[in-house]
Amino acid sequence: MIGFVLFFAWLGFGGDLIMYLITADAAPGAYRHVFPWFGLIVTALAIGLASYAYKTGPQKVLWATGAREVTVPQNDGERQLVNVVEEMAIASGLPKPRIWVVPDDDPNAFATGHEPKDSHVAVTHGLLALCSRDELQAVVGHEMGHVKNLDVRLMTTIAALVGAILLIRDGVGRSMRYSGGRRGGGGSRRGGKGGNPLVVILLVIWILSWIAAPFITQLLALAVSRRREFLADAMSAQFTRNPLALASALEKIEHAAAPTTAIKRGAAHLCIVDPLGRRLTQREGWLADRLATHPPMGMRIARLKGMGYAALKAEGELKA
Repeated sequence: MIGFVLFFAWLGFGGDLIMYLITADAAPGAYRHVFPWFGLIVTALAIGLASYAYKTGPQKVLWATGAREVTVPQNDGERQLVNVVEEMAIASGLPKPRIWVVPDDDPNAFATGHEPKDSHVAVTHGLLALCSRDELQAVVGHEMGHVKNLDVRLMTTIAALVGAILLIRDGVGRSMRYSGGRRGGGGSRRGGKGGNPLVVILLVIWILSWIAAPFITQLLALAVSRRREFLADAMSAQFTRNPLALASALEKIEHAAAPTTAIKRGAAHLCIVDPLGRRLTQREGWLADRLATHPPMGMRIARLKGMGYAALKAEGELKA
């Protein structure tokens, strides 16, 4: 989060610094950029957009996926889901979240919300059809781990900041083209002696920052998402005392062939597995670790199986 704030500050106040250096030697009566209005506007706009997106984020995610709230279970699968969510709420010491079902045959699940008291857990039709009760319990435990660790609030804020920086970049690009056309061939006292090298360097870095802004913010978001997925897996093992159940559920989800129709890119980072099936998510290595929305599935399953086998070994030694 500090990285996001500093990046916004550079994009805004960095532009003010460049304008100040460019206009410092302007001819008498010409415009001199002194007040950092651009940095203040960019920062205020970013905060406003992030605040709006943060407040409305959970509702927008649920609406975008076509989720239906389960208030009165309509079949055995939904009744089992309600029971499992109630059990995991007790195990985690959290209020029972609102329960949603997404009309999608691709098995997946996600959690959203701001606080434990207003959290939401959603699963797809495909997950209810694919998983056993223990596996469903482990998946719900994973999502409750996100709620308990306040990951849902963190990821909502990050998604809002990413969206804000995209909008601001587009607006600044239009402003730069407009102001460039108005300045035309205006000069300064330096005439033909060339510009300040520091200004040129700062301007190049600043422009490249705007071009790379979406990519940089996405990398920051992905780095947070990967770490939180590992932690939520561990929380599920803690709540259920059955890490092998989550390992089994992840293996089934990984090998499911149903295409995702309801969950799109905007909510992909909230899901227990990447719903878009990107190749980088399935690989290990430096590049995949930095560009994938989720940790490598093989690594997650291996860690869970390691926890499960260690627990079984300890239990056997105690009985012996």
